[in-house]
Amino acid sequence: MKKVMAGLVAAAALVNPTLARAETLHIACGSVGMEKDLCTQGAEAWAKKTGHTVQIMSASTDATQELAQLQQLLAAGSTDLDVARIDIVWPGLVANHFIDLKPYIPEDVLKQHFQPIVQNNTVNGKLVAMPWFTDAGLLYYRTDLLEKYGQKPPTTWQELAQAARTVLEGEKKAGNDKLVGFVFQGKSYEGLTCNALEWVDSFGGGTVVDPQGKVTLNNPKAAEAVDFIASLVGNVVPKGVLSYEEEGARGAFQSGNAVFMRNWPYAWALANNKDSPIKGKVGVMALPKGGADGKSTGTLGGWQLGVPKYSLHKDLAVDLVKYLTSYEEQKRRALVGAFNPTITSLYQDAELLKANPFFGSLYTTFTNAVPRPTITGTKYNQVSNEFRNSVYATLSGKGKAADNFAKAETKLKGLSKNGKW
Repeated sequence: MKKVMAGLVAAAALVNPTLARAETLHIACGSVGMEKDLCTQGAEAWAKKTGHTVQIMSASTDATQELAQLQQLLAAGSTDLDVARIDIVWPGLVANHFIDLKPYIPEDVLKQHFQPIVQNNTVNGKLVAMPWFTDAGLLYYRTDLLEKYGQKPPTTWQELAQAARTVLEGEKKAGNDKLVGFVFQGKSYEGLTCNALEWVDSFGGGTVVDPQGKVTLNNPKAAEAVDFIASLVGNVVPKGVLSYEEEGARGAFQSGNAVFMRNWPYAWALANNKDSPIKGKVGVMALPKGGADGKSTGTLGGWQLGVPKYSLHKDLAVDLVKYLTSYEEQKRRALVGAFNPTITSLYQDAELLKANPFFGSLYTTFTNAVPRPTITGTKYNQVSNEFRNSVYATLSGKGKAADNFAKAETKLKGLSKNGKW
């Protein structure tokens, strides 16, 4: 387990006379975009304030692999991790391995956060983790290219496809053969589950499993959504997208080689940094609807911080969690990296809105994002895997969505006991 530790972040002189001695804590930080840097900076600030030392454990860029690594640590009862980051869909999967944070967090502090996320993080009355930042899928687009070819930001997926074709045709005539139309997270991992859920939900095809636990995946609207996106692969969508995670998609878009991109809010700050080739040429909006009768939707994402019950420094770990999820730290992360706060009052902060204009205009997207079917509890991983594998097969040209969904539905019903997951 020690081999995965990325190294020492900070060691500060003892400044709190109430501490018997300085301790070393280990925290897992994300690896996508600016996640690790921002997490490291926050941990370092806490270390300087308290006189303790923090070591960073790097996480995989693949959330599916990261969960497997975390579960391995927890199953072993490892004391190597004091603060863990927990995806929005993990609380029910890992709750038994974490302490209840409720006794440590004042009620007025907890009320500052988005209550649906607090509820999501509460399992059988236990607060498994504190909200750290929230997410929802967004559409990024090249404002200069749309303007050049007289195209408006698309409100439907069909309009996106048509606008992309128009821009690609014009740019190809101008000798730009590197440009592609639309990139997203197409690798068969949790990122594809998020993308595919957005497509299906936007067409009115449901959420794979409904709130009552019934498997709803195999329906005409869901199949229509995935078949439509599959029809774009090889023309508007490059085939290489089937290996893209978040950073693969961002790399293509930020290098100037894509007209549209689906990604999380973090990509905004990076696309507009001083070294970005597309700085000042990027727009961001809610994801398109699935046709005139569809709806705009975005999958609920985001990460939380919790303390494993095996930590040897639980009180200090809780103090670090409280610091990293505080108003001041969430504002800093939002200003520097465009990470969406979970504290509602920050969405009225003038300085923050100036740095991230879309925070205000897309507030409803973040607060009404579509959740993944976590009603499936400990079976969620299997459900997500069956869903995204059926979608990946369709995108890869291996059958129509209806046929692939029918096979997946049979497996999902086998996992369910008449909806009693």
